[in-house]
Amino acid sequence: MLDHEQVVMHTGRRSRLPVIVAVHSTALGPAAGGLRLWTYADWRDGLTDALRLSAAMTSKFAVAGLSSGGGKAVVALPEGLELRPDRRRDVLRDAAEVIASLGGAYATGPDVGTGPADMAVIGESTPHVFCRPKDLGGSGDSSPHTAQGTLAALRAVSRRLYGTSSLAGRRLAVIGLGRVGAGLARLLVADGATLTVTDIDPGKRTVSDELGAVWQSPEEIIAADVDIVVPAALGSVLTRQTSAELRCRAVVGPANNQLATPDVADLLHQRGIIWVPDFVAGAGGVIHAISTELHHVGADDARARVDAIEETVDHLLDTAQRHGRTPAQAAGELARQRLRAAADATTSPTTLLDHPL
Repeated sequence: MLDHEQVVMHTGRRSRLPVIVAVHSTALGPAAGGLRLWTYADWRDGLTDALRLSAAMTSKFAVAGLSSGGGKAVVALPEGLELRPDRRRDVLRDAAEVIASLGGAYATGPDVGTGPADMAVIGESTPHVFCRPKDLGGSGDSSPHTAQGTLAALRAVSRRLYGTSSLAGRRLAVIGLGRVGAGLARLLVADGATLTVTDIDPGKRTVSDELGAVWQSPEEIIAADVDIVVPAALGSVLTRQTSAELRCRAVVGPANNQLATPDVADLLHQRGIIWVPDFVAGAGGVIHAISTELHHVGADDARARVDAIEETVDHLLDTAQRHGRTPAQAAGELARQRLRAAADATTSPTTLLDHPL
């Protein structure tokens, strides 16, 4: 059964490509989420991504305590398409047109395949956009704040496992050295951690060399003998098979949709491996962007909201331990509590009088 308030699908009138916007919930406020430009074997796979990712955004905002709902935009690119600059601009203008048609129910930001410059193009057609370049009044690249928020989550887990929030001397395996992964790896090295790293792009070995990290292949790193595994690339890295291969005590990272199937969280729990849900650990970038551009708070307050991920993870781990649940179950229940409270607030006695039974 579809658990979304609104799903819009259009064929872009310029690009002739499928533009999908999924609004999962506006119970806490207008929906927000990234715009993903990605290649799919079938456009329906893009729809599946939009539905799943938008629901995760609702949980992300609810657990973070933000007054925003979850949404996602996807442009499904056919295999083999070369997205030249002129065609790319057409795609972005098509996406902006669909977003504008929703009248503020959804605002978009960067995701896989998009960045601040793309948000500037979208911003030419609609104000419902965030993470535009700083010189255009936006918050710019969100990746440093995503990395900072993940570091906060890692500090909470380190304190739970080792009695200290410092990561000095800890061994971590970072999977993916894109903008977020490389930035996080630099923060970890600065904190004294020892890293094993990988990326599907062998050219990223230059980052590994810069950091003095050990390089392993993507196929081998999941079984690395480390304290914490940090997924920082695309999703579904945690499967039934890979969860059995893990030799770590925790998995904490910013990659979206890390679980191939929901039951993997239970398998990790049974093995005594802490898994912090990705929508908690990876929330820093969108928390910062939403806070500054849509909620209009100052830089210090926005940074404090990102750093508060550490406190959120502390709370989730405490709740999970107290009730014998996984952190994922504790996070899900916290999100549901906040969504229920928002729904109850809109069904006040005054509202009921306005709509008598």
